[in-house]
Amino acid sequence: MVEDGSTPGPVAVLVLAAGRGERLGHALPKAFVPLAGVALVERSIRALAAAGVFDVIQPVVATRDLERWAQLRLDGTPGLQAPVPGGAERQDSMREGLAALPADVAFVAVHDAARCLVAAQDLRAVVQAARESGAALLGERSRDTLKRVRDGRVVETPPRDEMWAAQTPQVIRRDWIERAMSKAVGTGRLGTDDVQLVEWAGHPVAMVEASAPNPKITRPEDLRMAEAMLAEEEAG
Repeated sequence: MVEDGSTPGPVAVLVLAAGRGERLGHALPKAFVPLAGVALVERSIRALAAAGVFDVIQPVVATRDLERWAQLRLDGTPGLQAPVPGGAERQDSMREGLAALPADVAFVAVHDAARCLVAAQDLRAVVQAARESGAALLGERSRDTLKRVRDGRVVETPPRDEMWAAQTPQVIRRDWIERAMSKAVGTGRLGTDDVQLVEWAGHPVAMVEASAPNPKITRPEDLRMAEAMLAEEEAG
């Protein structure tokens, strides 16, 4: 429920869990790799549900992994819907997830199953920012000077204080993302993240600085770091 004058309406989150995750080097698809005994996608969904800001949680899972999904311990999770099959590209998976949402959903968050340690306060903050501006994403300021390179040569050094690393969730008005995706299909564009599509469509996007680590588990060292984070949290 919204009481502060920002845009009302139910919020759904698409949990993208259809990738294989070859860089992680694990026998299981990435979303089902265990972190301290619990699959990444299961941890992500538990974190999303605990934040209390998502009315619908819609997993997007590869057809080949539906049997693995059935083994997860998620019975009774508020708002959790049955998974829908993902597509070949991220935008294909988003399209399948969007099509499965109830008609009254006003905002759609997109979250990577591999970001399973996202903090509840950051989930609440990015949803509120999207309600106020139409679209918002979590991110962190770049710690490094970044170079734009073409054909092995530096062509630009953007100001470091303007550079941020994008994270998920990314929360967008449903009508914005649906129109932007339709336009992207018509022009053959593929975004590397979700708000990029509405940026192309000319909509403003707010950046919300993550207050806690929100790593994406992509490589074996990321998994080890996440295990250390959990061990430290439990010890503390």
